[in-house]
Amino acid sequence: MDLAQLLQQQEGKTLEFKRDLSSPDKIMRTVVAFANGAGGTVLIGVEDQSRHVIGVPNPTRAEEQLANLICDLIQPRLIPDLFILPWRKAAVIAVVVHPSALRPHYLKAQGISGGVYVRVGSTNRLADPAQIEELKRFVSRETYDEQALPELNSEAIDFPVAAELFAPVRKLKLTDLKTLAITKRHQNREVPTVGGMILFGRNRLVVSPDAFIKAGRFDGLDKSRILDSADITSYPVRAVEEVLAFIQRNIRHSIKIAGLRSVESWDYPLVALREAVTNAVVHSDYALRGAPIHVAVYDDRIEVDNPGTLPPGLTVAEIRQGISKLRNRVIARVFHELHLIEQWGSGIQRMTRACLEAGLPEPKLEEIGTGFRVTFSGVRIQPPRANDLDQQILDALRRTPGLSVQKIATMIHRTTRATRDRLATLTANGLITPVGSGPRDPRKVYYLMKQ
Repeated sequence: MDLAQLLQQQEGKTLEFKRDLSSPDKIMRTVVAFANGAGGTVLIGVEDQSRHVIGVPNPTRAEEQLANLICDLIQPRLIPDLFILPWRKAAVIAVVVHPSALRPHYLKAQGISGGVYVRVGSTNRLADPAQIEELKRFVSRETYDEQALPELNSEAIDFPVAAELFAPVRKLKLTDLKTLAITKRHQNREVPTVGGMILFGRNRLVVSPDAFIKAGRFDGLDKSRILDSADITSYPVRAVEEVLAFIQRNIRHSIKIAGLRSVESWDYPLVALREAVTNAVVHSDYALRGAPIHVAVYDDRIEVDNPGTLPPGLTVAEIRQGISKLRNRVIARVFHELHLIEQWGSGIQRMTRACLEAGLPEPKLEEIGTGFRVTFSGVRIQPPRANDLDQQILDALRRTPGLSVQKIATMIHRTTRATRDRLATLTANGLITPVGSGPRDPRKVYYLMKQ
């Protein structure tokens, strides 16, 4: 373990500094929170503000004291790794806590109802009942949206709507509802799942009152004055596009004319915004009450907030690398079947790439309270640019004008959906232009913009 490297870092979701053992209760809360989350390291003998190494007197005795405290005060039993790390003439104790398969851990004296802690940023928070239940589900391997709703029957699912939404992809059969876990067998009856009701329920907001999206356009840089707002309560698949339409009418765009064609260029890459809203729908914690998805448009940024921090054991750094854990298997499976999400974990990387190529900073990702926020800055830091893959598309259109999405996808060895994302970015940046009878024209072709 490299102590010098740890000392260069700030306290956060997986790292905490403690000056000494004078407040063992606070250390135990951190150990519990780390075990319930992504794991982490507590360094004892380091000032938390300055990161000055104070050291621990008699480190061997302190290590034994820590081991006894963890054993006596935390349930279920937890065995972290303890290290004595030399630092010049002093020594620091490192408590390395691994993500636990026995979640939720809690302080024995407070019990499971009042002693479960979770890590939010660099702080430990007392878990509420919904968070405790999610930790239990993580161990049982059943997600909230897979749970059956035995008080309802299969007729609660609006099959005609589901079939209509699946029509562009394939013909939906009644038997598919069970295959997709929109319904499941419960005591010899076919009943909807929570995810099935959120996606296609006839009275979906009765079952899950907060499964909607609240959108707002604010004047300036805060929420003191609202200019436009909407509560978008449509079925989630439709709601994503309705949110995009709301954003588009509330952000600036320009029109570039080239010959007889024109291309709209937006302040933000629409591909990235669609990914953020889609991710919010797919990864929200629908077990939380009083917390719908929020989309806020300001003069200088757009924020997309969804209820629920990252799933246990996942960090912001990991999701930037493409690592993903599904909170809602039913919702994710349906969105995947509808080609609205591609491979698991690719959405964040696609958002980041689209922003950088549009000349904008990469999106800011953060856990705030009991939710997760993606922030898009509207402050351009460089001119839009094309990456190697985009350059392949531009070169192909230079050689052969008027190529379809399918032909371009074959040439660049990407899926049709991934290719559409690249074409949307190039179009928004004014580098190519589509020609067809409308946005959804399947025979639409693309040309280079004439400069």
